[in-house]
Amino acid sequence: MAPDINVQVIEKEQIKFLKFPKEDVLDKRKDQIDRFLELQRALSLGNLEHQKVKIIFVDDTGFKKVETTIWGITDKEVILKRSTIIPLERILSIS
Repeated sequence: MAPDINVQVIEKEQIKFLKFPKEDVLDKRKDQIDRFLELQRALSLGNLEHQKVKIIFVDDTGFKKVETTIWGITDKEVILKRSTIIPLERILSIS
């Protein structure tokens, strides 16, 4: 991700009000696999060590960043606290 991209920091409670396009933000299959592996690692950190992660994702208006704990992962979504959901294909990075 280019350092000059404007990323809006939001609270996880705001995510349910966002709209997400269907296309994947990552073009390469390897990047998509790496994203899923990073999400699995972040899920383990959250469950075992109650550690928060930073997720950068894209909604219909631009780049967003949230710091939160991942509670679950399906093949299509990332589940956060209070049943908040981010579509998997809209996530750019996890750190």
